[in-house]
Amino acid sequence: MLNLNHVYVTLDGYPLHYHFSVKAKEIVAIQGASGVGKTTLLNVIAGFVAPNEGQIVWDNTELTALSVDRRPVAMLFQDHNLFEHLTVMDNLRLGFDQEAPEHLIKQSALTLGVSEHLTKKPHQLSGGQRQRIGLLRTLLRPEPIILLDEPFAELDPTTRELAGNWVREIAKSAKKTVLLVTHQHEDVERVADRRIELRYPEAPLDTAKA
Repeated sequence: MLNLNHVYVTLDGYPLHYHFSVKAKEIVAIQGASGVGKTTLLNVIAGFVAPNEGQIVWDNTELTALSVDRRPVAMLFQDHNLFEHLTVMDNLRLGFDQEAPEHLIKQSALTLGVSEHLTKKPHQLSGGQRQRIGLLRTLLRPEPIILLDEPFAELDPTTRELAGNWVREIAKSAKKTVLLVTHQHEDVERVADRRIELRYPEAPLDTAKA
């Protein structure tokens, strides 16, 4: 289980408060108005933003003081996490302690409609293609906690549905715990088990999926 125990962060002079739990293997959508602290929440869990106080605990291990590289977290940023000097396939091979699962990578790339781009460099791809490659790279990594910041924003409705279904299938089969920031209600319906709505400056409101 991932627990955020009264985690306080100051963002641009405003206090943010996070206090909730996410079960292991659960997919939770994070929603709320602009500026309420959705991306900051992901950055706090990943270790890019240090809280003023509170604890972040995963599976009885406190993460709060751990460096980014020591946390069991893979995060997809809005710029898609791709190294421009590497081919798409080489980007997808990164992050594995052992040999990369190339069969799964290629099968997933085929499912998401980007298999013909594996030998290209990221700058040769469209925004939607880069986003799908970023999803592949993040979801197929071995870390148990997956953080996704607006992962479908650049996709057309058909591809968005395809990618959402793939994310849920892969996350469930690999037993990942996923936090997904999205403004789209259909992403909650398609991908998430439930949603948490952040309300500034109060504590998060945990709601069942409508």
